[in-house]
Amino acid sequence: MALTKALPAPSRGSLTAAPAHRWRLSSITPSSRAYWLRLLLENPAARASLGFLLLMLLLAVLAPLIAPVDPNFVNPADRLERPSAAFWFGTDELGRDVFSRVVYGARISLIVGFSVMVGAMLLGSLIGLLAGYYTRLDTPLMRVMDGLEAFPSILLAIAIMATLGPATRHVIIALAIVYTPNIARLVRGTTLMNRRQPYVESARAIGMRDFPIMRRYIFMNSLSPLIVQGTFVVAFGILTEAALSFLGAGVPPHTPTWGSIVSSGQPRLQQAWWISVFPGAFLFATVLATNLIGDGLRDALDPRSRRR
Repeated sequence: MALTKALPAPSRGSLTAAPAHRWRLSSITPSSRAYWLRLLLENPAARASLGFLLLMLLLAVLAPLIAPVDPNFVNPADRLERPSAAFWFGTDELGRDVFSRVVYGARISLIVGFSVMVGAMLLGSLIGLLAGYYTRLDTPLMRVMDGLEAFPSILLAIAIMATLGPATRHVIIALAIVYTPNIARLVRGTTLMNRRQPYVESARAIGMRDFPIMRRYIFMNSLSPLIVQGTFVVAFGILTEAALSFLGAGVPPHTPTWGSIVSSGQPRLQQAWWISVFPGAFLFATVLATNLIGDGLRDALDPRSRRR
């Protein structure tokens, strides 16, 4: 009896204080609209990748505060300095601080990656909806998409850049055109499947117009695969932009990007490995994190996940 009185009943706050984040996630049931978020956050690889991408976004936004010097500041007295407390990532052949250039390069890579995703999703979704919903437009639109897909992505991007000229916005336009066929083909497939569903037939029967039907009933049911494909477009956009900059066909030479930094350090890889290794490592980690988030979203948005 004494022992029972010596053990007070735990308070309500003590039950939820330690595992508060788990309690919130566990409160999201399979019947909830946000259940995909719980599945995504319960994936360790996707959770770590989200944290890394948030860190990269923070670096890009706060680049003027984080970078110790201007990325284009030339100091020949400090050329080819090894990584140290003064120069975290060393210096290049002109004495420019590699850490500052890598931090500013994150801005270009993330801006290009997410802008390409938005542009390709908007244009590809429109083309895919029109081609899948209107039979008479299917053949001409998809043959144009087949023609674009016939070219290797990097060659098509170089050809477009040769026409438009070196500029960040031109890189975004070129890569958005390159990856539009992938989005268009995906949305066309879901449109062909959804337009024969009974709820679409019912909407037509009550006199609803085509564009409200496409927006409300067809496009909204294509969002899950479209979001997953969008994450891969971000990764491919970042990687292709780095390849264009490496080849000298991307943004202007004075703009620091991960691809241009790797290219400048490639001739001195044995003498000054740090010039290419650090931006290459950031590029690798960012693309890997984006792909892991895409894999996590694919599993979280899978309807079969709700029945596990």
